[in-house]
Amino acid sequence: MTIGSVPVKFRISVDHDQCMVCGRCVENCPYDVFRLENGKIHVNSRKCVACHRCIAMCPRDAISIRERPVDYRSHPVWTTEIREDIYNQARTGKIILAGMGNAKPYPIIFDSLVLDACQVTNPSIDPLREPMELRTYLGKKPSRLEIREKGSEVEVLTPIGPNLQLETPIMVGHMSYGAISLNAQASIARAVSATGTFMGTGEGGLHQSLYPYQDHMIVQVASGRFGVDINYLERGAAIEIKIGQGAKPGIGGHLPGEKVCEDVSCTRMIPVGSDAISPAPHHDIYSIEDLKQLVRSLKEATEWKKPVFVKIAAVHNSAAIAAGIARSAADAVVVDGFRGGTGAAPKAFRDHVGIPIEAAIASVDAKLRSQGIRNEVSLIASGGIRESADVAKVIALGADAVYIGTAALVAMGCRVCGTCYRGLCPWGIATQRPDLVARLDPDIASQNVANLIHAWTLELSELMGAAGINSIESLRGNRDRLRGYLLDESIMKVLDVKPVGA
Repeated sequence: MTIGSVPVKFRISVDHDQCMVCGRCVENCPYDVFRLENGKIHVNSRKCVACHRCIAMCPRDAISIRERPVDYRSHPVWTTEIREDIYNQARTGKIILAGMGNAKPYPIIFDSLVLDACQVTNPSIDPLREPMELRTYLGKKPSRLEIREKGSEVEVLTPIGPNLQLETPIMVGHMSYGAISLNAQASIARAVSATGTFMGTGEGGLHQSLYPYQDHMIVQVASGRFGVDINYLERGAAIEIKIGQGAKPGIGGHLPGEKVCEDVSCTRMIPVGSDAISPAPHHDIYSIEDLKQLVRSLKEATEWKKPVFVKIAAVHNSAAIAAGIARSAADAVVVDGFRGGTGAAPKAFRDHVGIPIEAAIASVDAKLRSQGIRNEVSLIASGGIRESADVAKVIALGADAVYIGTAALVAMGCRVCGTCYRGLCPWGIATQRPDLVARLDPDIASQNVANLIHAWTLELSELMGAAGINSIESLRGNRDRLRGYLLDESIMKVLDVKPVGA
């Protein structure tokens, strides 16, 4: 079996009548698809990952990419994808790595949920003319407040633990330095600072150049403890314990050694060029009691000034796990659905393990409410949030706020080619190669991410107003504002939503 037996995924064509042989395609393609020989551009389509850098850089629009120009003979069981995976593993004997989130054509529940709108007897609210409250607080909430009035002022007597104040319920999730470039992290940091929200550091530590943005950072403690020391913990506005990840539930993080440059090694506190593979479990957590001890240890180390979150992957028993976390002294639970992105994950895990965020967040919210502990923790939904409507829907299903990841990368230029693990990102995002990193301009990228967050926030306020809601708190868990359209009855039962027309 030779590589020639596998049809190419993408066919590159160069219109030589239009091509001016400037060589930009050769310079810009890190996958060596193009070469300049005898005054003519030649291509090797087998190396193409469809990152579209060549098309974007071509001044004459002389390049085109066609997907699967020669496909396999169709078969209902032995699909093209299955056969290609077998061919690749037969040649290499290795686990197949993949980037991004679940790529299987499973139905997307968000697309079968529609939002309600008010008319006549229950008029909508115009966010252009009436105040809308999108400020969100993450952390424990008391079940009741004791207050004392002092003239025109009110003093709150009930002790309230540390909360994060967000000007919008949209945060940027954890993408570590190593998985993405420092320019990419800096772009996100500047964007969240400008929009009054937060970002996650991922499990790769915090680079010194990002210290000015530490008030908008949620630092992560994962099973590998990469980059974790007291300086790191004290710099974060909050701390997140990563138990699981939606793209690879049940296993730890994986950063290929090709992406561990000297700067990454210093930040992560690991040797240059070594694979950073986190253990599957935390070796000090085997029960909720163990988790509670770590939560309290982190709080004590930071003088009880910072909220501590716990992140879990969305799996069938997420609700029971979240209920335990709510009793562990944690301040928030992050639930990461199986469409959550990743820089590198075994393809078998990415595509076949976990459940969608829509079902997970609804079941977690319902479980916490049924046990009377919903105010003990905030809920953060992550994994597959693609647009502002998804934000509104998942909050209506029970979330307090969301993490976005891939959407922020797309705003910076990502073409979702899914080869982040190779470290050759031609857009300077998922790479550590200096010449490629330099392609991402933090001034432009940060503005793009900030614009995205701002635009989604505006759309969210419009959607809320149409539903007759003027505060994000009133949208949270308000399933009456949702209807299911062509959804399976069993899924609607999990979501606790009515069908359209009901």
